[in-house]
Amino acid sequence: MKIGNEHRNLTERKQFMEYDRYDRQILRILQQEGRISNQDLANRIGLSPSPCLRRVRALEEAGVVRGYHALLDPKAVGYSLMALIYISMDMHTPERFDNFEREIRALPEVLECLMITGQDADYQLKVVVRDMDAFQELLLNRITRIHGVTGVHSSFVMRGVVDTTVLPV
Repeated sequence: MKIGNEHRNLTERKQFMEYDRYDRQILRILQQEGRISNQDLANRIGLSPSPCLRRVRALEEAGVVRGYHALLDPKAVGYSLMALIYISMDMHTPERFDNFEREIRALPEVLECLMITGQDADYQLKVVVRDMDAFQELLLNRITRIHGVTGVHSSFVMRGVVDTTVLPV
């Protein structure tokens, strides 16, 4: 029980943490320029390097900054087709959802999996594949074979309009 409370308290701290102007500036800049040096970051926000680094490390340790990643252009690495797949499950039990989520995590084509409400589906997947043949293989030979999947509806992305990972801080 204590572990659950500690986890909940950490989650609450992340959600309700008050940030001063330096923290907000650090978060805005890191979201846009994750590779910026500490010296350049400190200069941009008007702090010396040591306190700037302490703040960045505190934000990382608190789980506010979850990581740093290189964003790749899908087409440049051969993924020309993006689709949204809506999945309906036969039963709404924790075991069924856990199994589905475990199986989906193992599919490298799945960029995002969201449990949703307000639709005729239980999950929304965002997937990338090389072409329609690869999509068919993913859908028919892997996703629809996951135990409990009873309905699938797909939409293909014609073009992205907004594509960001930047949160408004």
